[in-house]
Amino acid sequence: MEPTPLELHPSNRLIRRMSQDPLAAKICGLSTPETVKAALEGGAAYLGFVFFERSPRNLRPELAARLAEPARARGVKIVAVTVDADDVALDTITGLLRPDLIQLHGKESPERAAAVVRRTGRGVIKALSVSDSGDIDAAGAYDGVVDHLMFDAKPPKDANLPGGTGASFDWTLLEGRRYSRPHFLAGGLDPWNVREAAKLSGAPLVDVSSGVERGPGLKDPGLISAFLDAVRRA
Repeated sequence: MEPTPLELHPSNRLIRRMSQDPLAAKICGLSTPETVKAALEGGAAYLGFVFFERSPRNLRPELAARLAEPARARGVKIVAVTVDADDVALDTITGLLRPDLIQLHGKESPERAAAVVRRTGRGVIKALSVSDSGDIDAAGAYDGVVDHLMFDAKPPKDANLPGGTGASFDWTLLEGRRYSRPHFLAGGLDPWNVREAAKLSGAPLVDVSSGVERGPGLKDPGLISAFLDAVRRA
């Protein structure tokens, strides 16, 4: 059957494609060869390495570069996760890790995000903290500036980390939302709820960190495999 004129409209082609594509996952905060192996064997599309001193998942760029090497041959995207990093830190991370994408998980403005793109020549993921629909509305300022938006739960007021806290938000707030590029859902996902979260939110990409850990910063290969199996079945 030939597509209708409505389906041929560029924005509707995007919606149609996103609804048919399989769910893809990013495993974030990896720090050991065993967990990298589990992520790759399980079919992760993105591997995230954290560069933020207060995080239990923080790595030196040299170690992250060694851990990421097996991903390159498989075409898996390597993501450098940063929080309000300055230019010197970005230059160091980019030079040593050679990431495909840089995740901005702080309070970076759209102007700062655009500057990071220009300076590094890498793709950018902008993470946004969500507690209500107004927080999602604010994402429009970044749409088209960055490669991907990521919607994460707003951390508790006493949290010392901007993400990876295990908190979640109302996934239905994302229902029907469409952006120029596929967006990520993050925050409180685990092997037992990711299918429901993807269904309720409509997000084509999911991100997990604490949901596949046996303790702060301690990724569990078995939980990573279970999460990615649930993603395949979503």
